[in-house]
Amino acid sequence: MTDDNQTIPGVIPDKIFPILTEEQIAKIVPYGKIRPVKKDEILLNVGEPLRHIFIVRHGEIQALHIIGKTEKLFAVCRDKQFTGELSLLSGRHAFVKLKVSEPGEVIEVNREDLLKLIQTDPELSEIFMRAYILRRVALIANNVSDVVIVGSKHSSDTLRIKEFLTRNGYPYYYVDVEDDHAVQELLENFKVDISNIPVVICRGESVLFNSSNQELARCLGFNEAIETTHIYDVVIIGAGPSGLSTAVYCASEGLDILVLEEHAPGGQAGSSSRIENYLGFPNGISGQELAGRAFTQAQKFGAQIMMAEKVKSLNCKRKPYTIQTDSDQEIQTKTIVIASGAKYRKLSIDNLSKFEGVGIYYGATFIEAQICEGEEVIVIGGGNSAGQAAVFLSESAKHVHMLVRSDELAKSMSNYLIRRIEESKKITVHMNTEIIKLEGVERLHTVHWRDNHSGKIEKHNIGHVFLMTGATPNTDWLKKCIVLDKQGFIKTGPELSFEDLTLSQWPLDRSPYFLETSLPGVFATGDVRSGNIKRVASAVGEGSSAVFFVHQILHE
Repeated sequence: MTDDNQTIPGVIPDKIFPILTEEQIAKIVPYGKIRPVKKDEILLNVGEPLRHIFIVRHGEIQALHIIGKTEKLFAVCRDKQFTGELSLLSGRHAFVKLKVSEPGEVIEVNREDLLKLIQTDPELSEIFMRAYILRRVALIANNVSDVVIVGSKHSSDTLRIKEFLTRNGYPYYYVDVEDDHAVQELLENFKVDISNIPVVICRGESVLFNSSNQELARCLGFNEAIETTHIYDVVIIGAGPSGLSTAVYCASEGLDILVLEEHAPGGQAGSSSRIENYLGFPNGISGQELAGRAFTQAQKFGAQIMMAEKVKSLNCKRKPYTIQTDSDQEIQTKTIVIASGAKYRKLSIDNLSKFEGVGIYYGATFIEAQICEGEEVIVIGGGNSAGQAAVFLSESAKHVHMLVRSDELAKSMSNYLIRRIEESKKITVHMNTEIIKLEGVERLHTVHWRDNHSGKIEKHNIGHVFLMTGATPNTDWLKKCIVLDKQGFIKTGPELSFEDLTLSQWPLDRSPYFLETSLPGVFATGDVRSGNIKRVASAVGEGSSAVFFVHQILHE
């Protein structure tokens, strides 16, 4: 690669490496310090926390991608251009090395001061945020990362790790043992046997064997910059559309907040291939892209977001409330917004878990689409998520079979999706039909389904099934702290009866606020809430509404 930023695929130079005006630089100077830089001076090494940016007054800084012991030029910052990318918002580690190639002078701005600047100056906010988002896209497109995954497309854990990093917007380099003949040399260099896959080489030094998401997040320093020892104004549990909406509004209003997310931003919606009925996006938007934008927006306003951290329990006996995580961290907070969402209901088939990730999938993104390209697939469900998945998969699959237990789609699916399904020659809908048996050795190979009207059973050699049936709330961790309905969803506001409040020993003279649970100062929003309308717009609206009631509690 030459030192011309135009050589980066997909890069628009004036957007990704904009040239600041003298007036814009003058506004930045009070937030930083001016200092000279010498040729070959190292300003940042790969793997170091990204805590500063540099605006070049004159001189030149190279961004270098480190591959083994080789340095490869990725980009160049010249006069009136600036360094940094999205890792700066969260204080995570750098993907590139910054080296001074021509001596000169820079303005050094630390992370905290940059956040203040982009929160208060709309013009500079747009310039920095747009550049940082585009730079992350360029990093992903060019496999510039400190993570190498060695795995197999036939491995459920390989799929899990790839999905975790992809949905967290984290670039990685993937090597498939079936397709890459050079993989054996790579494994030998790290003294890894091929039977140990999936293997993650983290930061070029740590080797993780079939790591959990939490172990991987820890190795990559996802949460190192997060402070958990003080008492927060709000802790938000879950980073789906509802939780991220709450985070954006809380942080933008100056509240001290922390978001806890077990998997990745977006929740169920994050695994949707395309959402076309969300206000303001006439051409549609993928769930992952929508979640990524909201995630970045929340961080821009100062929200702290802890990833790959599961909530284990809530101590509801005293205030401030204490939340305990799986890693045994105890986090104290004045108020809580539960936005832990719901997960797709599993089929009642004994060997279902055997094929999860190797034939049974709970999301339809481009990763899964690549796995089943050119093959027949099954989508189970009759709601919008199932319809979106069927339409999306039909673009690359040989044929899509939709299995629906009811007798019509119109009961739970939007009309525009029904029309697309009906007009597609690559989608066949089987009403009143359900899977009764799965077969396979290391991965799913054969499916048996039954027409519940006729009783006819059919056997098909299909190895890919996408489950999008109903919803089970993520409320197991509450352990009777809060009143739930019969299905396990959280009751709030008007849903709580006099008997519910009496049994839960509601301590206040007032009734619970709308969205407030049977525990004062604890709210529920989105899919986890009883009576919630299962739409992204509804979840976002509830998240923004919760902030009003949080303020009420904090001022009581």
